Amino acid sequence: MSATLEVDTLSVSYGRVEALHGASLRVAEGSIVTVIGPNGAGKTTLLGAIMGLLASRGTLRYAGATLAGTPTEDRVALGMSLVPERRELFAELSVEDNLRLGAFHRRSAGARAIAADIAEVYARFPQLQERSRQRAGTLSGGERQMLALGRALMAKPRLLLLDEPSLGLAPRLVRETFHIIADLKRTGVSMLLVEQNARAALQVADYGYVLETGEIVLEGAASELAGDPRVVETYLGLSAAASRAGTS
Repeated sequence: MSATLEVDTLSVSYGRVEALHGASLRVAEGSIVTVIGPNGAGKTTLLGAIMGLLASRGTLRYAGATLAGTPTEDRVALGMSLVPERRELFAELSVEDNLRLGAFHRRSAGARAIAADIAEVYARFPQLQERSRQRAGTLSGGERQMLALGRALMAKPRLLLLDEPSLGLAPRLVRETFHIIADLKRTGVSMLLVEQNARAALQVADYGYVLETGEIVLEGAASELAGDPRVVETYLGLSAAASRAGTS
């Protein structure tokens, strides 16, 4: 299967501290790939470098073309969208205005096309339509996550980068969020999902990588990683022995 994104020996440094060291990964077209790991492992740094928000060393290829020297706004125009960890909504603007800003680089498409795209987002997230005139800063945590996803979808992405989408959400909302992510796959969009909730991430992903102290230490099909004793014991909250007993 062709790759939407290829990352080859990517490194990022903050001063003399190397936060990401020689990371390589691949996102196949139409797939969900997850990167799991503890706090401080370099997961958010990885996404920042892919989007061009951080200076990096190594090679990035999107749809077969190198991204060297490509500014962030041009990466968005090419079809890359980031849903950041802290959502970063425009709190004083309405829900609908936040959605319109997500389509800023597509403004030449015309008002009718943008309105149709907003209608699609509302069809996917009916709660946002109910609150379309409400200020984004007054939304609940789950609603803010819906709006962040909806705003990213307004850019018509080919590749969606998700940074800790379950952060700060109640268990019910975590389940809803991952259901939405799984549903988005049916639209054909490729996704790179960075998550601390390894169990939920591996359930929804096709392939996974484990990132620890800036280095990828393990990779494989998500179903295989979910059964790997090292992943089970470290990230799924079970001992390897208990995991084996549960599957025997």
